Amino acid sequence: MQGVGGGALAQSLSTAEAAPTARKWPIEEGPDTPKLCLAPGDGGGPLPAGMQPPAAAAPGGRGGRGGGGYGGYLAAKTEPAPAPATETAPGGFVRNLTAAYERIRQLGVTHLLGVGVGGGMPWTEQNVRSAIDTAKASGLVAYNAMINVPASVIYGKEARAKDMEPFIASIEAAGKAGLPVMEYNFYAHRGIEGYYETVGRANAGYTGFDYELELLIDENGRVVQPIYRDQNGQITPETLAAFPNAKKVKFKDLPPLANEGAHNLQEMWANATYFLKAAIPAAEKAGVRMALHPNDPPAPISRGSQQIMGTVAGWKHLIEIVNSPANGITFDCGVTREMGDDPVVTADYFASRKRINHVHYRNVQVVKPLEKYQEVFIDAGMADMFGVMKALVRNKYTGTIYPEHPRAFDADRDRLPPGGRLPGYPGGGGYNGITYSVAYARAMMQAALESV
Repeated sequence: MQGVGGGALAQSLSTAEAAPTARKWPIEEGPDTPKLCLAPGDGGGPLPAGMQPPAAAAPGGRGGRGGGGYGGYLAAKTEPAPAPATETAPGGFVRNLTAAYERIRQLGVTHLLGVGVGGGMPWTEQNVRSAIDTAKASGLVAYNAMINVPASVIYGKEARAKDMEPFIASIEAAGKAGLPVMEYNFYAHRGIEGYYETVGRANAGYTGFDYELELLIDENGRVVQPIYRDQNGQITPETLAAFPNAKKVKFKDLPPLANEGAHNLQEMWANATYFLKAAIPAAEKAGVRMALHPNDPPAPISRGSQQIMGTVAGWKHLIEIVNSPANGITFDCGVTREMGDDPVVTADYFASRKRINHVHYRNVQVVKPLEKYQEVFIDAGMADMFGVMKALVRNKYTGTIYPEHPRAFDADRDRLPPGGRLPGYPGGGGYNGITYSVAYARAMMQAALESV
């Protein structure tokens, strides 16, 4: 018996010695991990005037009911606060970046996407560096900025060669200032007219898309605003009465807009090829990585035009046009599922080739690929979010992950107008929704880093 016991003990010790060393908790982001990121607008804003709390009572006059009171509060600051950094957001709203950045840091997020580069086109090194330094002063890394591709390039117009000059200059400025990623779109038309608010769990706001959605357009083919719907997605009688001269039309039948026209895949790929062959060599030289976001929504036809980034096959073709790590995509696992593809398999394909330069991390419920779906809470959709995160970690992706498109909680609706935080995203939420998505994404990342 003694011999058997000794053997068992030796085997137990051997097994213990062979066990891998567990990661130290908390598992945190670092140079060899992905990084969660948020946009400046995700930091929320101040309470409306009617919701501001009453002024604090004078020292000694703030006690609890029935005696006793609380254990104490932070003393009010008496030194003058530094002037906050600001930026002018879309619509002319002046955003307090200092406050927004602090709220982002409170969530444990250290990286930013979509930082504003002021001054117009072309970007200058000074303006890019200013955005980077403003973020750094709040303990954040400005990692990504969105840049618009000239319309003449997207539509293959005569002025495209001249219009590419400030675009190339902007890439050079970003590289000199140290901005790692420039994100962009390449739509003939983005079909946001197909978005409408749907009802989620416990009446939270979801964002639906329907290729067959009925709309109202004016004599110029523009969708009238605002359109209100019932919980079944039907236009309300009050909206119909408000626009008696408007014509009913389904999203899929919307006419092309005069400033855009209608374009087929062959045209759009030719224009994208022209752009990539001009922009990617400049990005390589500048040390900047370009990230093209997929067509979202990925409707087959959008205002008469086909979409080059509306299929995974299109994404694969894009990275083959110019073979360079600077020519990458924004991998969006929500769009991948909207198109009917597997986000885990797709993440593996592009991450293993080092062609994911940014990630959008959200979830959807799909009724019909490409045509009918709704954006839901990050934990409530069809995409395997843990599988996606494991694929990124397994392939040693160290870029940014954006848990985007927050859902509308009542706590956010109480502070926001219809349409939510993001214009064009009915059913979208604010800071509470962002907080929920960040927490979920961080749990997925920690679990993936522990298990892969």
